[in-house]
Amino acid sequence: MIFPVLCLFLAARFSKIQNKSSTAKYGHKLWPMPQLISSSTDRYPLSPRQFIFQYASGSSAKSGCSVIDSAFKRYFPLIFKTEKHMYRTFSMQPMLNVYASIHLSFPFSVVDKLSVSSGQASLRAKTVWGALRGNKTIHIRHVRYKYFVNKTEIDDFPRFKFRGLLLDTSRHYLPLPAILKTLDAMSYNKFNVFHWHIVDDPSFPYQSSTFPGLSSKGAFHPSTHVYSQTDVSRVISHARLRGIRVLPEFDSPGHTQSWGKGQPGLLTSCYKGSVPSGTFGPVNPAMSSSYQFISRLFKEVASVFPDPYIHLGGDEVDFTCWKSNPEVRGFMQKMGFGTDYTKLESYYMENIINLTKTLNKTSIVWQDVFDNHEKIPEETVLHIWKGSPAQIQQELSDITLAGYRVILSAPWYINHIAYGQDWTTYYNVQPLNFTGSEQQKSLVIGGEVCMWGEYVDATNLSPRLWPRASAAAERLWSDEKTTSSVTDAFPRLTDFRCRLLRRGIQAEPLFVGHCRHEYEGI
Repeated sequence: MIFPVLCLFLAARFSKIQNKSSTAKYGHKLWPMPQLISSSTDRYPLSPRQFIFQYASGSSAKSGCSVIDSAFKRYFPLIFKTEKHMYRTFSMQPMLNVYASIHLSFPFSVVDKLSVSSGQASLRAKTVWGALRGNKTIHIRHVRYKYFVNKTEIDDFPRFKFRGLLLDTSRHYLPLPAILKTLDAMSYNKFNVFHWHIVDDPSFPYQSSTFPGLSSKGAFHPSTHVYSQTDVSRVISHARLRGIRVLPEFDSPGHTQSWGKGQPGLLTSCYKGSVPSGTFGPVNPAMSSSYQFISRLFKEVASVFPDPYIHLGGDEVDFTCWKSNPEVRGFMQKMGFGTDYTKLESYYMENIINLTKTLNKTSIVWQDVFDNHEKIPEETVLHIWKGSPAQIQQELSDITLAGYRVILSAPWYINHIAYGQDWTTYYNVQPLNFTGSEQQKSLVIGGEVCMWGEYVDATNLSPRLWPRASAAAERLWSDEKTTSSVTDAFPRLTDFRCRLLRRGIQAEPLFVGHCRHEYEGI
């Protein structure tokens, strides 16, 4: 296939110096590790005053390509953190030539090739997203305000298409700057999906224009602890310019206590004997009004969030309240469900999934939906969140044998913390270590780090996430065979953690030590 080519110039003056004193390879500093890399100790000095980004003359895309334009402006201060030079666009020789085809669909996969040699360098990518990832691969060393780049050849692409991170903004409200800062850090780690678990039992911070009572009555505070649609748009735009999709989750029929505060009649009334107890359970699946409400809400959500996928949840549904409610029991008998409440849950989820199909959205659901033998369309994606290692392997085998695509999260619940270097546990995960054919394993489209919010808010979000989530990032991006050693990974991750600090991400230390930038300039 011949791709239309977008030519970009990243100019820098290179002159070769033989670095005889250094034995560290360029690749030893990269995170995530590229698929293929060869490097030498030959290095070339860079001058920030001569380092520019520029579109090439004759480029099929010009200034105005927002994804690349914004990347140009972001990367100069990231590369030359201590410099105060403004972003400039004048022409120089020699140049680092960036080639990317004009492809602006959702950034599932990228391929790029980076070459640095005497006097010139080039980055070639099949998509603009590849150009973004390739820019992140460029690692420029600096010693006492002098900058160097090593002679290097890199061929790179992600191992998995889906590399996600979940934030829970219901259990603790996360201010917009905390979310945007997390998106920045995600881009440095080459994550490409922000799973926004935006609402849940504790609060409903999403400000719906169709049902304003959901947030005015369901949020922790109706003015300060909500996300307006302008806020949502800002998150989506910030993410897109960093090659990150925004996947919203509106989990039901369980995890909906906050919904009921602003939508009377939605939740099931629980009974104690023959009288209502005054408490409420999951969404009432016996009421047609429940589906009418969900249809209207999701029509709005589909217009606010452009991603072609929506996460519908479907996990941890407690049947106790349904069992106590006489109307629900009557509906069960009418439908021929007997006393099997998994059939009632299936009825609800099947209706909701079919509803999302009418909105041209593909559903993602938690594994419970599959485990309860619910009838779901073959394009539905299953999301594994629980189980022992053996149970997770069996779940992967069962789901893929049934022909469904799957996302793995169970080993990467990093809201769980332990003393010591628990990042090694996340690093040693083998996503494809289950019994199944190659066809089955191709249905594992990726994985996701989950940061649930019971004990996390803006005060501790970043240090709890990073660099622990970085361990999963490399597992999802890099070749497993060449990144199987925790011992080899440790110095690279330590260096990367220092790089995150220099970029303003409050990443916690891996172990005893320090970062070089702490004393540079003294």
